[in-house]
Amino acid sequence: MRELKLAAAAALAALLMAPAAGAAEPEAAMQPVPARGADEGMGPFGTLVIRGATLIDGSGAPAMGPVDIVIKGNRIAEIRGAGTPGLPLESNREPRDFDQEIDATGMYVLPGFIDTHGHNGDPVKAPQPSYGYKLWLAHGVTTVRGVPIQDGPTALADKKRSADNSIVAPRIFAYIVPGSEWDGGTVDTPEKVRAWVRWAAKQGYDGVKFFNSNSPAVTAAAIDEAEKQGLGTIAHLGQGGVAQVNARVAGEMGLDTVTHFYGHFESLLKDGRLPKYPSDYNMFNEQDRFYEIANLAGQIVEPGSPEWQAYLQAQLENGVIFNPTLNIYSAGRDLMRARNADWHEKYTLPSLYEFYQPSRINHGSYWYDWTTEKEVAWRRFYGPYMRLMNDYKNMGGIVTVGSDPGYIYQSWGFPYIQELEMLQEAGFTPLEAIVAATKNGAFELYRPKGAEAPIGMVKEGMLADLVIVPENPLHNFKTLYGTGFERLDENGQVERIGGVRWTIKDGIVYDAHKLLADVAAMVEAQKATGPSSLN
Repeated sequence: MRELKLAAAAALAALLMAPAAGAAEPEAAMQPVPARGADEGMGPFGTLVIRGATLIDGSGAPAMGPVDIVIKGNRIAEIRGAGTPGLPLESNREPRDFDQEIDATGMYVLPGFIDTHGHNGDPVKAPQPSYGYKLWLAHGVTTVRGVPIQDGPTALADKKRSADNSIVAPRIFAYIVPGSEWDGGTVDTPEKVRAWVRWAAKQGYDGVKFFNSNSPAVTAAAIDEAEKQGLGTIAHLGQGGVAQVNARVAGEMGLDTVTHFYGHFESLLKDGRLPKYPSDYNMFNEQDRFYEIANLAGQIVEPGSPEWQAYLQAQLENGVIFNPTLNIYSAGRDLMRARNADWHEKYTLPSLYEFYQPSRINHGSYWYDWTTEKEVAWRRFYGPYMRLMNDYKNMGGIVTVGSDPGYIYQSWGFPYIQELEMLQEAGFTPLEAIVAATKNGAFELYRPKGAEAPIGMVKEGMLADLVIVPENPLHNFKTLYGTGFERLDENGQVERIGGVRWTIKDGIVYDAHKLLADVAAMVEAQKATGPSSLN
């Protein structure tokens, strides 16, 4: 959600999700990402063999195995059967000539996860980008779409350095907000915004992140020009402009992706064209804004009704992708759980945790007086919203996985796994959630380029982006959390199991345990000095 502050400087975001009155940008700058050390990741290898794993390939096919996966350089060269389930693995298996071998017997291999809604810190909360990058990789996320991930020049620099594997970071797709980073003036006409889009394409950006503006003509022109330039488009259709451009209208304009919940329910109102807000509602008051959004659940048509189905059918025909980011607002329905998540003590920076505390200044810290009534409203909101996502998936619509980290008690990596859990809560089977996290995400990123995605599935010829985990994630997504999962062993003793074991990005093997240890060291170092005051 860091885009909210970045977008505030852009003309198209002026009437949207503005920070609370009195908010100020920190003067400090983000720290540069250090070069990848010699002990950070192994490879790529001439030949790497992953032995004896059960494969979940991301296509939607059921798990299969045991298999050996042969990787040459940064590509998957071969997937070979390694024996019969329930019997000892075949011995002395090909290939016998290799540079590195990973014994994954009894483990599971999946495609690298794709986070299609990402940001990375800011100078106050998490000034070192490696903090977020390593948490993502430690949870199997090998590709991130930044919307935006950092300021424009830094995003492009990190994109290139990640592609070169000279930093420890997921693969980066850099999106940018209209009007940002150029000196051509405010993009307040269709002609100006088209010129800006052409400029953005030449700089190397991958797509455009929209907020609603007060000019539908400008938005339509930007979406049209982005498609011509091979750039993707994604929109946060906030309350400031949703009266003119809701999700249905944006889909008709050719928008690629609707992210968050904004714009959906405003397209499904049953009694009137606009949401009904209390007379004292103030959009800049964040507690007002986030509470009243939940109350939209009582203003929409009946889920499953002809009007509901017609909306989804229209979005399907327009090829719109839904990127729900269910996790980022989950504190609204259970603030105590979010505050006390397992990972905060060891893996949440004190400065980040301090930012989360109730504040009228810090964006997303709208806990002025977060009552039971407000939590109940959010629990009721999630019912139809989750059903909307599940119904869209069931009729053939594309749903992808984004975590939107850095606000509302959500860090990096951990909320991505929570998003998988919440998709399962919405009605997705575990396999369907994995497809959303891998194949669908890859399709979303490469469709605007007119290219077949080289990531998103474990398949011969694809890039070697893989996750190796010791537990079956289809049985329990909780075993993917870096903090692991507690259960009783056969002797009735509590054991902590799970977590990602290795993340392979572009043929480079990262030890997920070491990545988490690096993050824990960052947290301990900051605890020793103390976070700065934020309020």
